[in-house]
Amino acid sequence: MSDTPLPRSTLVPLIVACALFMENLDSTVIATALPAIAQSMNEDPLHLSLAITSYLLSLSIFIPLSGWMADRYGARRVFRNAILIFVLGSIGCAVSQSIGQMVSARMFQGLGGAMMVPVGRLVLLRSVDKRQLVSAMAYLTIPALMAPIMGPPVGGLIVTYASWRLIFLINLPIGVLGWYLVTRFIEDTQEDEQPPLDLAGWMLLGGGLAGIVFGFENLGKKVLPDFVAPAILSAGTLLLALYAQHARHERSPILRLSLLKVGTFRASVTGGSLFRIGVGAFSILMPMMLQLGFGLSAVESGLITFASAVGGLMMKTMAKRLTRHFGFRRLLVINTLVCGTALILCGCLRPFMPYALMITFLFVTGFLRSLQFTCVNAMAFADIDEDDMSQATSFSATAQQLALSVGVGIGAQVLNASLALRGAQLLQSVDFTIAFLVVGLISLSSWYSFRRLAPDAGANVSGHRLALANEPPSASVSH
Repeated sequence: MSDTPLPRSTLVPLIVACALFMENLDSTVIATALPAIAQSMNEDPLHLSLAITSYLLSLSIFIPLSGWMADRYGARRVFRNAILIFVLGSIGCAVSQSIGQMVSARMFQGLGGAMMVPVGRLVLLRSVDKRQLVSAMAYLTIPALMAPIMGPPVGGLIVTYASWRLIFLINLPIGVLGWYLVTRFIEDTQEDEQPPLDLAGWMLLGGGLAGIVFGFENLGKKVLPDFVAPAILSAGTLLLALYAQHARHERSPILRLSLLKVGTFRASVTGGSLFRIGVGAFSILMPMMLQLGFGLSAVESGLITFASAVGGLMMKTMAKRLTRHFGFRRLLVINTLVCGTALILCGCLRPFMPYALMITFLFVTGFLRSLQFTCVNAMAFADIDEDDMSQATSFSATAQQLALSVGVGIGAQVLNASLALRGAQLLQSVDFTIAFLVVGLISLSSWYSFRRLAPDAGANVSGHRLALANEPPSASVSH
């Protein structure tokens, strides 16, 4: 490929991050714009929440298929076409005139998003040496941290001073740039032998994930009859159980559960998912607390929460040194306790506190969360064979999407339960205190998964074993 002044360990993750930023920003911006979109279409905002749910459903259904698609047609080709599909879906959303058109466009957009996230990560894994993976993942975590924080103020500004349709059109230049960079700088990879598609497994897994995501999204919203959401959740759980049985006997399942036998991957999926539930809840609880509890505008709220993104950006300059010195296990065990406690403390913030204190607190927690995700994402693939990379990226992305959806659902349900117990109609600080306590405890429970790791887990990626070997004898004894 053409020469570039940037090393591949920096260039490739930045290219992939371009697409991920577009996808994550779009997912958060639309939530702010829903009232304006509903008003222009003469629809109930609660009904228009289907635009969000339909996108999540599409992700749930198609993410498990991404690994097979990448092996069958080539990772670069699938990734590049996924960007194109996502942009075309965005244009479809921008020109929608009814809720039916919007939902259809969002589902088409979700097809692109489902392929962009895991296949983009697969492109990175096949392009970057494992010794550079921590640095690469640090760059890749930036959009995951920045987009949810930038989304509300960006959406608020666009809706206030322009048309809501511009929210979807901002994806156009980002997508065109990403498509060009992928074509220009990323080489294609394709497996020589591809097993047949596990159609039955895909239907069970996709149906189960869709049921759980849709069920959690509609719990307590009063859009559907009270019994429907729990029934859908139960059906989704049953389908996932049936898939687990199916995968044990299928020669080439759509997602191989046997990958969980790899210790570092298992800890990344189980511990990472529990931790991510808390972060998924944070993405809705913090803006809601600042706006509904503290009375701030969407723009003011976004400017405060943006401190988390700045902290995440600062982390990328230190991630490699930290993982090399401390190793994945020690970092994850300690950082889980700190981040989980910090999540609980978010519920102790109050309107009378100085904004400088809130910004500093969110800056530090953003730094630590970014470090956690960098470690979890890099460690996941430390001991995965090259032939299993596509399966592992699909598995990991599926678990991540499910955890974030569950986190959003749990956060909303705890708020609803707290309101019901108080017999109140309006949210108060105490409701957010309880919600942050619950999701913080869930994040803290991931400690056990990381505690079971070997001291040198993922050392071929973190370089920790080499760091210990290069220390003088006196320093080694002190450890």
